[in-house]
Amino acid sequence: MKSKKVIIGIIIAIILVTAIVVGVIVMNMPKEKPEEVLNTYFSYINDQNYEAMYEELSSSSKENVSQEDFITRNQNIYEGIDSSNIKINVKEVTSEDDKKKVSYSEEMVTSAGTISFDNEAYFVKEDKEYKLEWSSELIFPQLKEDYKVRVETLSGKRGSILDRNGNELAYDGTISQVGIVPGKLGDNREENISKISELTGVSVETINNYLSASYVKDDTFVPVRKVAKDDTELKEQLLQIPGILINDAEGRVYTLGEEAGHLIGYVQTINAEELEEYADKGYSSTSLIGKSGLELAYEDRLRATDGVRIYIIDSEGEEVTTLAEQEQKDGEDITLTIDSDIQTKLYNQLKNDKGLFVVMQPATGELLALVSTPTFDSNDFTLGMTTDEWNALNNDENKPLYNRFIQRYCPGSTFKAITGAIGLTTGSITADEDFGYTGTSWQKDSSWGDYIVTTLTGYNGPKNLLNALMYSDNIYFAQTALRMGSSTFTENLDKIGFNQAIEFPLTLATSQYANEEGINSEGKLADTGFGQGNLLINPIHMASIYSSFYNNGDMIKPYIEYKEDKTPEILVQDAFSEEAANTIKDDLIQVVEKGSANDMKVKGVTIAGKTGTAELKTDKNDTESGTLGWFDCFTTNQGENDILVIGMVENVQDNSDGGSHYLIRMIKTLFE
Repeated sequence: MKSKKVIIGIIIAIILVTAIVVGVIVMNMPKEKPEEVLNTYFSYINDQNYEAMYEELSSSSKENVSQEDFITRNQNIYEGIDSSNIKINVKEVTSEDDKKKVSYSEEMVTSAGTISFDNEAYFVKEDKEYKLEWSSELIFPQLKEDYKVRVETLSGKRGSILDRNGNELAYDGTISQVGIVPGKLGDNREENISKISELTGVSVETINNYLSASYVKDDTFVPVRKVAKDDTELKEQLLQIPGILINDAEGRVYTLGEEAGHLIGYVQTINAEELEEYADKGYSSTSLIGKSGLELAYEDRLRATDGVRIYIIDSEGEEVTTLAEQEQKDGEDITLTIDSDIQTKLYNQLKNDKGLFVVMQPATGELLALVSTPTFDSNDFTLGMTTDEWNALNNDENKPLYNRFIQRYCPGSTFKAITGAIGLTTGSITADEDFGYTGTSWQKDSSWGDYIVTTLTGYNGPKNLLNALMYSDNIYFAQTALRMGSSTFTENLDKIGFNQAIEFPLTLATSQYANEEGINSEGKLADTGFGQGNLLINPIHMASIYSSFYNNGDMIKPYIEYKEDKTPEILVQDAFSEEAANTIKDDLIQVVEKGSANDMKVKGVTIAGKTGTAELKTDKNDTESGTLGWFDCFTTNQGENDILVIGMVENVQDNSDGGSHYLIRMIKTLFE
């Protein structure tokens, strides 16, 4: 019995001793394995928690690098290369003397693409914890303590916009960068800065802010303003001032600055809202982006994608290795149907007015010119505007930022050809029918009250379609619209594209014939027949409608991107009957030969055309709204050189020769 008790005591003693030994061992075991510490360390990098990273370092590592230096080096490198989604995969854990070695593979996403490599990390045990022995090689194996990581941007070239003859309308070229070298401003520093401000438009306060930046030394070139390369007069004036230096710089150049401002548009540095909107398209905070016109419409094709190269240099600045490289991608060049000569010539004719021109080849739909005045110089936006310059442009009562050829307007008498074509196509009228002369004023009956249709010019001969077009007879076309009735008239207007969007790179205002559904009164119907009422039409749409008179009744689709295949695309087939279209064409030729547009006659050229004046009165007492002058025409005997022109000028009520004839003088310059 006693021996059993002894044996039991011995067993209990052994258990107690074992428990104590195991407890001591467990108490001295590290809380985490070295590979777990490594995973934690890299999770802190992804979180950009550099302070927590530093706490995982061994005492000896902390003696070699201060927390401030550690944070600075890691932050500059990881954030400088835009690293994200860093992942490691532990391959092996081995012992070397009193250290643990963890072999692992690493992968990270950077601005230059994915970087992957194998590496090793060493751990020592301190106070029951594994601590990381750190060196720069933990960031990249090739990175020594005195080496640096560099990021190089490989700039892509934005695509050029060219005219039909290969002339550059917008391209990445050379501009001039005006700057100040502070140490050379001389004794009259304030006076010289004032002169620079006066010539560049940059305020004295802004210039002084540039000069007081922390990086500026006496010999630093401090950029102040970009100017056009060919602005020699301004540059010569600036170079007379001590301290001014002018260098070449890259920039977007617009050869037809004002002549095609609304058409081509401009680029500027992307703003915060756009950067957020296009977050998945690879833009950076310094990217240029199309802001208006075709620069905006074709942005996805024109834009370049910058490349990035990440590499390591040694203490002498010599390259050690390239870690990652993403090649740049140039933007696509886009060739337009625009003819620079026509664009420039018509702009120069119209530049002092508010108006527009649309020029199209009626056989193909190629747009040769799109002019809107007043306008702006696209170069001013890429060179940089001062606040005062922007405010002056934005607040100008003439609205130079307003693009007229994409808007819609009351067409006046130019619409009579369309009313006539619908009347002939629907059989509501015949070309030879004489409506009977009723003088220069008319109303259907007394139910119209005081509403009367008036026309300006009386004439002899039958009141038929030809004479009605030649003498622009409002009464004839009011009666034609009434014969058709609202339903037939509006159905045919819908057929030719009213109340429908036209596919085009720039958003075109939709043409309309009423402010609400349908034309709901005889008075409005009569007004619409001769181009008034609530009728509004986009001038590019008008060009397409007029092309049907050239093309046996088919409306050609306007387009602006050049293509070798000239086969036209039909926007509306059989918009009018062939007979109706050709009758209108022949009659419009007579309008020029013998009628109201006789001053458009050009020797050797057969031209069909129609004048128009649109009154914008809200009622008969309105004297403030002004008048639009129109002239629409096309040549018919020049083969592939035939052109169709839609022209409009605002506020012609005080013009002694009328808006249409004012435009005719401009259009005739195309034939000189």
